[in-house]
Amino acid sequence: MRKILSPSILAADFWILGEQIAAVEREHVSYLHIDVMDGTFVPSISFGIPVIETIRPHTKLFFDVHLMITEPERYVEEFAKAGADLIDFHVESTQDPAEVIRKIRACGKKVGITFKPATPVSAILPYLEQVDMVLVMTVEPGFGGQKLIPECLEKVRELRRICDGRGLPTDIEVDGGITRENLREAMDAGANVIVAGSAVFKGDVQDNLRALCPLFD
Repeated sequence: MRKILSPSILAADFWILGEQIAAVEREHVSYLHIDVMDGTFVPSISFGIPVIETIRPHTKLFFDVHLMITEPERYVEEFAKAGADLIDFHVESTQDPAEVIRKIRACGKKVGITFKPATPVSAILPYLEQVDMVLVMTVEPGFGGQKLIPECLEKVRELRRICDGRGLPTDIEVDGGITRENLREAMDAGANVIVAGSAVFKGDVQDNLRALCPLFD
């Protein structure tokens, strides 16, 4: 299964965001992780549709859009129009996950589903055949720069066993506290899409990517 780095712009310097995204693209990275927070589902507020609309015309990167918002079904069409390629929503954020999935598919976009560290894997299993990716949060969502919760990697292992057992080609993504030191551990657990924020954008972006990229396809 292809291993993919998805740099999170939550850790980027927004004064020079365009330059940093261009640096990511120059290193032949194909994904960009975009964390959308509403201040309700999670304590923080980040950015939303205008930022995605602004950067979309200037890059061919695959936009991996992670919605940390209440009732994501209200905004699926807007994020799709803004330029998301994959829309990832939290199972805890809606009363009808199947309806969110249906709306994302109707927009012609890939579907991701995610869950918080305290939520069991069983919460997303009814939807596993309907999604392209499962995002396992390895920190509490809402803030960048946290340390990875090691127990969350057990959920990655469990999910990979289930996906393999069902013959599903599902991507498993991890988000939170990923560093050069623990990245390999996350991959060995079964994750093939790795979100990295500070590990990419703190310091020299190209130097960071040149250290990370050899671990990916």
